[in-house]
Amino acid sequence: MAALEVHEAEKGQPKKRLGVFGLIKEIFNWYPGEYPKEEKKLLFKLDVSILVFACLCFFVKYLDQTNISNAYVSGLKEEFDLYGNQLNYLNICYFTAYVVFQIPGMLLISRPKLARWLLPTLEILWGVVTFAQSRATNINQLYAMRFLVGMLEAPVFAATHFILGSWYSGPELFKRAGTWFICNPLGSMVSGYLQAAAYKNLSGVGGMPGWRWLFIIDGIFTIPVALIGFIIFPGVPDSPRPFFLSEGDIALARERLARYKIRRPGPLNLDVFKRSLKRWHIWIFVFCYICMIISNYPSQYMNLWLKAEGYSVVQVNQLPTVVNAVTIVASWLGSSLAAIWPSWTLYTFASLCCLFSTLCMIIWTIPTGLKFFAWYLFGVSGCLSPILYSTVNTIVKDDSEERALIMGAMMTFGYSFNIWVPLLAFPTAGYDGAPRWRRGYPMTFVFYFFLWAGFITAIVLYRRR
Repeated sequence: MAALEVHEAEKGQPKKRLGVFGLIKEIFNWYPGEYPKEEKKLLFKLDVSILVFACLCFFVKYLDQTNISNAYVSGLKEEFDLYGNQLNYLNICYFTAYVVFQIPGMLLISRPKLARWLLPTLEILWGVVTFAQSRATNINQLYAMRFLVGMLEAPVFAATHFILGSWYSGPELFKRAGTWFICNPLGSMVSGYLQAAAYKNLSGVGGMPGWRWLFIIDGIFTIPVALIGFIIFPGVPDSPRPFFLSEGDIALARERLARYKIRRPGPLNLDVFKRSLKRWHIWIFVFCYICMIISNYPSQYMNLWLKAEGYSVVQVNQLPTVVNAVTIVASWLGSSLAAIWPSWTLYTFASLCCLFSTLCMIIWTIPTGLKFFAWYLFGVSGCLSPILYSTVNTIVKDDSEERALIMGAMMTFGYSFNIWVPLLAFPTAGYDGAPRWRRGYPMTFVFYFFLWAGFITAIVLYRRR
């Protein structure tokens, strides 16, 4: 089996070359022929339960996270008279809560008795707050509600990676992480189409503008997904057994953990922090994620450029969805290929694409067609996050609590930069404001390079252990 264990090729061991047909077959080979029948059956059950809920949960999370930007360019700005940096402040409220509750949420998800119920419960609560945003009467109410949404959504991303790493290993993990991650851009993509449809078809219905209907629609999506989670989400192998897994399934899952040397949850105490801080893992991976968050920020706001260029409300909401479509393909295909090829090659290719797009934005005065191409090429960055988190799951598989702490710290420190960096480098208004960002794009270029360098460093350190 090829995999990032980190990769046999990355450890200096030869791997057989695959032809085009063999490569395509391997990408779609989720249940290898050498696996016993019982193990294939277990993997299928896990895919149906974990991936179905995780994908739906991640999809609605990004619907609820990105809808504020779609609402802003679809009437919210004008209705609340927002002509300063209020969009930045809304994001700061969200990310402040997102940062503060990362590590507590991750440590909770590492507890087997809580792991099965935590995410569905949080989703119920943020669905209620999403509904409430449709009734906001001033910007201060939206600030408060964005804080609550950020608090409740905080552990979802890293917790799902943790859950995947608690059941899967090697190529299994990379392929499933990439498939799950496509629901991030898919949520953002659908949010754009939903806002365009709400603006065209629901404006004035019930006496409400279209941007308010977007929050109602998103809430309608969110609550049923949470209820599904209570039924099918299995938590970790040591969580209370769900109805669809037999005692034999759980025994096999635990045997797989031993086979792949994935450590089961142990005591949660001060020693977790001490041993984590003594190893290089947390320092390198947190650095990588900080670089990823800073560099990725401007690629989410193609709609601000389109609005400044005078495109229609429908176009402003729909044209950026091509970025999401590219991200969907890149996250799935890149992660699947990372289960076959050395992951550093995929990381290098994606980083070069992002550096090229950022260079185009630094120059700025380029043909419109090239600028559209540069915006859309940013979508290739979609494979960077699932490859990075799958790498963490694989390298730190021998310590469940350290793995949870690292993922929580990555999100905490990474998104802490989203609280203040946008105000300095990516202001909404002013000479250096959106969409030009004279200070922001050079900074983006530097941090894309640092992200690549940090990832390569992690691979090198792992090979030398």
